[in-house]
Amino acid sequence: MSITTAPAPLAAADSEALAQRYRDVRALSLALAAPLSDADATAQSMPDASPAKWHLAHSSWFFETFVLRDHLPGYRLVDERWPYLFNSYYEAEGERHARPRRGLLTRPALDEVLTYRARVDEAFLSALPMLAETCPELIELGLQHEQQHQELLLTDIKHLFSCNPLGPALWPPVHEPQHYPTPLVWHAGPEGIVEIGAGAAGFAFDNERPAHPALLAPHALANRTITNGEWFEFIDDNGYATPTLWLSDGWDWVNRESVEHPLYWRRSHHVWEQFTLAGWQPVDPAAPVTHVSFYEADAYAAWAGARLPTEQEWEAAARTADPMAGVQLDGPGPVGPRFEEAGEGFTSLFGNVWEWTGSAYRPYPGFRTAPGAVGEYNGKFMSSQFVLKGGSCATPRGHVRASYRNFFHPHQRWQFTGLRLAKDL
Repeated sequence: MSITTAPAPLAAADSEALAQRYRDVRALSLALAAPLSDADATAQSMPDASPAKWHLAHSSWFFETFVLRDHLPGYRLVDERWPYLFNSYYEAEGERHARPRRGLLTRPALDEVLTYRARVDEAFLSALPMLAETCPELIELGLQHEQQHQELLLTDIKHLFSCNPLGPALWPPVHEPQHYPTPLVWHAGPEGIVEIGAGAAGFAFDNERPAHPALLAPHALANRTITNGEWFEFIDDNGYATPTLWLSDGWDWVNRESVEHPLYWRRSHHVWEQFTLAGWQPVDPAAPVTHVSFYEADAYAAWAGARLPTEQEWEAAARTADPMAGVQLDGPGPVGPRFEEAGEGFTSLFGNVWEWTGSAYRPYPGFRTAPGAVGEYNGKFMSSQFVLKGGSCATPRGHVRASYRNFFHPHQRWQFTGLRLAKDL
């Protein structure tokens, strides 16, 4: 069983198009990291995050290992010591450097990692006509994998910079005119039997398949995500101090970690500020709230007299939405959730913030892991996590779709995570 549906052998023009797509994806990673110093790219702010230098190297290791080493006869690794450093979690690939200690990798230096990327690129592009015939599904997986790491690179740098008392900015801020929140409106979602998951055609990660029927009871979804201004009301109404709103594990987490507001928020001279990739900025009441955990999202929904949508409800509603729309990552520059004017239907189903669902991250009926190391990509994480949908402002445009399943532990919130409400009808 393959990770993707493999396309037919490519014509010359298609091969060049694939080469250009490879160059574009790889170039974006470099552009995102371009403002970083060697020190910026080496430091690690917490065990959940990784240094930018490691992201750049790991995504190259993925291509070198699963494409070049395994499918290009005679290929020799750039450095035989580096798989130990840049393997992430693939047990089949042997021992590896511990994730919480990646910030100790002062060597290889950033320049050496960039040279490593260039050598992998040279070998890949030279052999692309042959590789496109022998392992097209792995090439596509590698590109999609690198796009995931582009978002992780940004979110990890944001966390790192937030720990610096100077509040450094990756990019200068963009000041937009003041907006006013669009009223929250409920729209009835599809009900009855619907198809969930990715079909057989085109790329999808293994956790999106197989497509299967799901039964939806009558329900409604909010037209937009919850805003910062609405979160102010939750805080002012002692939402963080009301135990009846919280799941037991969430209440323990709130008290253990002394959580009183979303991550990256602070009060300064009686004004709420938030840390962004453009440094400390005033909180925009009209923008989607972000960097909240599943526990916070669930407590807010209870406070609002609603609930979180299931992933099936969310996906059914998003089937006809344009996954290329919304606030997503188009290139280097200011990144953050922004106000979007609501129309008659749903707003920001794609982009802005990953939306927590109430669904546990578990396999679909009939799910099977792929053979070999790439089978470890998603399946072994289907425990103790919750599904998020829709992508964020840091997700490369074109990477997500309605069936896409992101997943995180319920306490994690350094990603661009927010929420949309649902209710039973």
